[in-house]
Amino acid sequence: MNIPAARVAPSPAILLRQDADGIAVLTLDRPRARNSLSEAMIAALTEAFAAIATDPAVRVVVLAANGPAFCAGHDLKELTARRSDADRGREYFRQVMTRCSAMMQAMVHLPKPVVAAVQATATAAGCQLVASCDLAVAAADATFATPGVNIGLFCSTPMVAVSRNVARKHAMEMLLTGDLISADDAYRMGLVNRVVEPGAARSEALKLAGKIAGKPTAVIGLGKQAFYRQMEMPLADAYRFTSAVMADNMMMRDAEEGIAAFIEKRPPQWDDE
Repeated sequence: MNIPAARVAPSPAILLRQDADGIAVLTLDRPRARNSLSEAMIAALTEAFAAIATDPAVRVVVLAANGPAFCAGHDLKELTARRSDADRGREYFRQVMTRCSAMMQAMVHLPKPVVAAVQATATAAGCQLVASCDLAVAAADATFATPGVNIGLFCSTPMVAVSRNVARKHAMEMLLTGDLISADDAYRMGLVNRVVEPGAARSEALKLAGKIAGKPTAVIGLGKQAFYRQMEMPLADAYRFTSAVMADNMMMRDAEEGIAAFIEKRPPQWDDE
């Protein structure tokens, strides 16, 4: 798949966007700062997700990064600079964490799937970023960690996303030790979907995104929303909820067309094609 040159963005361009074939590629571009989540980066991602949510041309998002790290988490230099505030930075820290948490949730609530292409290290809020994506492809030499405990700052917000992706004891080991885990271990634990050769994460993520982009957009959006909602429900409530979702889905034109195409042994023609 050929992705055209990035759109012109205000300088400095810390988040690049490239669109092709129904896929929007968002690339973190603060390589010297290891793509840390500064205030500006959090804002840029929040704005990008909001724009993509209502862009009918976009069916899937790939989240990638340039440089030697996927994302090193929060910008600690930016945070530490506010220690001189009258409240020693408490209100600023609260606001930054709240905005970052809202950005992470925006990915979950986005009606289009988000695929992470992890080419290198993802730590702390960077690991949270990967865990907040719907799918993740990692290069074999990528590593992951929630290392806040090593600097006296427990990774409490990353814990929310990570603990919803991996088993409880795996999550606790990551949080309590701060150790780096390999891409293979991340795959074994359920943090990533697949591991590919070094340098191939973006191309494999695009391939996966392309497969999803061929599905009916409205149905994918409905299904993604239902997936996350039912995950938080007791079993009986989840079945009641998803039974209603299935009934609503059956009334959609894409379901009528898809079932007819299956019975008639022909390719379906989705509403958004």
